[in-house]
Amino acid sequence: MVGIIMGSKSDLPIMRQAAEVLQEMEIAYELTIVSAHRTPLRMVEYAQSARERGFKVIIAGAGGAAHLPGMVASITTLPVIGVPIKSSNSIDGWDSVLSILQMPAGVPVATVALDGAKNAGILAAQIISTYDLRVAEALSLFKQSLTDKVIETVQEVEHLENLKQ
Repeated sequence: MVGIIMGSKSDLPIMRQAAEVLQEMEIAYELTIVSAHRTPLRMVEYAQSARERGFKVIIAGAGGAAHLPGMVASITTLPVIGVPIKSSNSIDGWDSVLSILQMPAGVPVATVALDGAKNAGILAAQIISTYDLRVAEALSLFKQSLTDKVIETVQEVEHLENLKQ
């Protein structure tokens, strides 16, 4: 249901975070390497066939020049979520962020934070939740768990402060 692609194997530790979110929410995904620069024909074939293969969203991570998300978005009509990755050939990640963020009119790429694959997975789930009530419920439980964690932290801090007084 969600395609997760990245420019190289070195991106896997970051992009695996998107897969983990989707796995937790029981959303099917495919994870593979598609390089815009080293395998451009594979990229074109992947983007052209994504809808007929059943994908609803594509998450594309890339470092350096980070052309993968934008090039895929230029080929498919599916929503593309770009994950800028701070890589060894990156300028503190800013080149990747700007390459994905600054897309021309008509070729949007939803862009998450640098190395923000977890949020990309959550955003993909939110897109799917617009028509899949099971995923909407899973997201609701996830959001509630975030609230619960904060409330637990509030209570811990207040308890520690009360002990000091």
